[in-house]
Amino acid sequence: METYNYKVVRQFAIMTVIWGIVGMLVGVYIAAELVWPALNFDIPWLTFSRLRPLHTNAVIFAFGGSALFATSYYVVQRTCHTPLFAPRLAAFTFWGWQAIIVAAAITLPLGITTSKEYAELEWPIDLAIAVVWVSYAIVFFGTIMKRKTSHIYVANWFYGAFILTIALLHIVNSAELPISLTSWKSYSVYPGAIDAMVQWWYGHNAVGFFLTAGFLGMMYYFVPKQAGRPVYSYRLSVVHFWALIAIYMWAGPHHLHYTALPDWTQSLGMIFSLILLAPSWGGMINGIMTLSGAWHKLRDDPIIRILIVSLSFYGMSTFEGPMMSIKTVNALSHYTDWTIGHVHSGALGWVAMVSIGSMYVLIPKLFGKKEMYSTKLIEAHFWTATIGVVLYIASMWISGVMQGLMWRAVNPDGTLTYSFVETVEAMHPFYFVRFLGGAVFLSGMLLMAYNVWKTVAGSQPAEDAVPQPA
Repeated sequence: METYNYKVVRQFAIMTVIWGIVGMLVGVYIAAELVWPALNFDIPWLTFSRLRPLHTNAVIFAFGGSALFATSYYVVQRTCHTPLFAPRLAAFTFWGWQAIIVAAAITLPLGITTSKEYAELEWPIDLAIAVVWVSYAIVFFGTIMKRKTSHIYVANWFYGAFILTIALLHIVNSAELPISLTSWKSYSVYPGAIDAMVQWWYGHNAVGFFLTAGFLGMMYYFVPKQAGRPVYSYRLSVVHFWALIAIYMWAGPHHLHYTALPDWTQSLGMIFSLILLAPSWGGMINGIMTLSGAWHKLRDDPIIRILIVSLSFYGMSTFEGPMMSIKTVNALSHYTDWTIGHVHSGALGWVAMVSIGSMYVLIPKLFGKKEMYSTKLIEAHFWTATIGVVLYIASMWISGVMQGLMWRAVNPDGTLTYSFVETVEAMHPFYFVRFLGGAVFLSGMLLMAYNVWKTVAGSQPAEDAVPQPA
C-alpha cells in the first residue's frame, strides 16, 4: 500500500532549524564586527565583506530553502492525497541542496564569488544549483500530475510559481562564460548597466518568489490548519496570486534609482512597486482574517500568535517597500541602514517567523507526537523573536534616516556639513542595538533547537501515513 514520504520532509525540517542557527549566528557576528571592528582579527575570511554573503546565503537559501523544501513536500502530498513522485529524486534534492550549502559555506569566506548582490557563486556551484532545482520541480509537479484530487489547493499554486520562477531567475542571472573548464573563474555574459538590470531583476524577484510566494504557500496551509478555520476568502487567494506573480516581475529597477539605468526603466519599477501593495496586502488580510471566529486562540496558542505576527510584519514590510521605491523617498533611503531595517523586517519578521511557526506545527506530526515538548518554550520563543525584530528594525530605521539626512546636509556655502566619518560615528550606538536585537532573535532559535531536540529524542518517526481517498 502506498504511503506518504515523510522521510525527506523530516530531514529538511531538522536542517531548517540547524541552518537557521548557523545563518543567524554569522549575522550576529558580523553585526558585532560593525560595533567592534577588531573582531575580524585581520583574518581575510573573517572580514565583514566575506562573511556577509555567507550570512545572506545561509539564512535565505539554507534556512529558508530547507523550510520551503520541507513544507512544500509535506503540503503537496497531503493536499493531493498521493505520495511524492520519484522518491529517489526527492532524496537527491535533499543531499544535493545540503552539499551546495556546504560548498557555499567554504567558498564564500575564501572570496570565491562572482561578486554580485546575493553572492552568486562560481559556475560549477551555479550549475549544481540548476540541477538540484530542476529535480525539485520534477518531484513537485510530478506529484501534482498524479494527484487523486481534481482540485489543486492554493498553497500549491504559490509553491509552483516559486519553483518555476526561481529556476528561470537563477539560470538567466547566472549566465556566464567560464575562463576554462579547470578554472572556477567566469565572466558574466551581460555588459555594464544590463548586468545591473539583470541582477536586480533576479534580486528583487528572489524576494518576490523565494521569500514571498513560497512562504505564502506555507501560510495558506499552516495558518488555516493551526487556526482550525477555512481560508477567509478562497476567491481572494486566487486573485491575489495572479496579481502578485504578474506584477512582481517588473519591480526590480527600483533598486537602481539614480544610476546609469534609463529613467523610464527606473520609473516603471517604481510604478509597479506601488501597484504591488494591493496584492501583497490581499495575502496579508486573507491570512489574518482566517482567524475570524477563532481570535480567542491568540490568547492560548503561541504558534498561531507567531504565524499572525509574521503576517503583520509581511503587511508592514510590503507597505514600506513600495514607499521606499518612490524616487524622492529613495533619494533619502538608498544606501542607508533604513534599507537594512526594511530587509530584516521582511526576513526576520515575515520569513523567519512564518517558518518557525510552520515548523512548530509540522515537527510533532513528523515524529509521531501530539505537540511540541514544551509550549512554554514556544511562548518564550515568540517573545524573544518579536522583541529581537523590533530592536533590530527600530535601530536601523533611526540610524538610516539620520544617515541619509547627514549625508545630504549642506552649509550655506554649499560644502557638506558632515564628513563621512562623522556619520559613521553617529551610527555606532544604533549598531550596538542592532547587534542586541539579532542576539535576542538568535537566542529564540536556540530555545527552538532545544525544544525540537526534546520532542524528537527517543521518539519513533511517525508512520508514513496512508493517503486518504479523494
